[in-house]
Amino acid sequence: MSVMPKIQGGLTGRITLMDIADQAGVSKSTVSLVLRRSPLVRAETRERVLAIIGELGYVYHRGAAALRSQRTQTVGLVINDVTNPFYSEFTASLDAALEREGWVAFFGNSGESPARQQMIIDRMREQGVEGIVLCPARETSPEVVDRLRASGLPCVQATRYVTDRNTDYVGQDNVLGMEMAIDHLVRLGHRRIAFIGGSKWNSSAVEREMGYRNALERHGIEYDRSLIFPCETRPEVALSMVSQVLASALHPTAAVCINDFVAFGVMKGLNDHGMEPGRDFAVIGFDNRRDTALWRPALTTVSILAESVAQETANLLLRRIEDPAGESEWIVIPPRELVIRDSCGAWMSREKESVGMEALG
Repeated sequence: MSVMPKIQGGLTGRITLMDIADQAGVSKSTVSLVLRRSPLVRAETRERVLAIIGELGYVYHRGAAALRSQRTQTVGLVINDVTNPFYSEFTASLDAALEREGWVAFFGNSGESPARQQMIIDRMREQGVEGIVLCPARETSPEVVDRLRASGLPCVQATRYVTDRNTDYVGQDNVLGMEMAIDHLVRLGHRRIAFIGGSKWNSSAVEREMGYRNALERHGIEYDRSLIFPCETRPEVALSMVSQVLASALHPTAAVCINDFVAFGVMKGLNDHGMEPGRDFAVIGFDNRRDTALWRPALTTVSILAESVAQETANLLLRRIEDPAGESEWIVIPPRELVIRDSCGAWMSREKESVGMEALG
């Protein structure tokens, strides 16, 4: 049972945070954290401070209004893996979009660690950010987003999500993008198609595998789990998977990759086995990072505009900051196109041009 604090007499004139701190037996910084709804304050302490605030009847009126009017014009950006070029482009584009509106982003890289991610979020909140863009680390608990919502701090999940329960999200249409890739391979005559980099680690990977499965079934091709090759999204790891792919009893003739990073490793692995990507084995990536056209062979890939995802994310976060009680928004941006290059079908497409893409589908 909570005990109401006894207000000591003698408080006259303008009441300050220090007055509240003295009455509650805490530091001034603790009072400030309570007012910012920080999760760093113990529940018992928060209850005591709020009771003092309510008894004095000051902060909830003039003081609270004054605090709300003090804008930091800063937001937090928590990235899951800044070494991934897609997220580097996303970060730069988001920063530019915010700058155009007079805002600044504090940046943190979780490195796919939920523990480090939480530390970054806590530090950002201590600095008074007015909202957070979260690209969740793999195995992030939905409670992370739930706690942010409960605290009143606007949060937009971007590129990945861990919960869709009345939350804000901006991302790419992973299902449609992967269906576009499979459709192209089937048009070229491939029936045994591997999926490399698939996993249950995050929502985008799950959705891309869903698109892979949907497209196969639509074309009357049986979905076979033995053609799914989960791996870390690093080129050197993908390279090591090629031996397993080529040794598969189903003898795949093509592969769709979870992203361009993985596709680069796969193409290098094929070279190491004396095979030429695009002629001996078809490879498709996902993201269309800026150097995909510079590889030899140039990489066929699903084009996702990181700039568009970043701009929509910035816009949504700023809307939510201005209207915290507004209805949540779920924004899914379709792929720009499937960019057909030599790693999968550019030369074959030219040979089959007279047939027509619809007829081949």
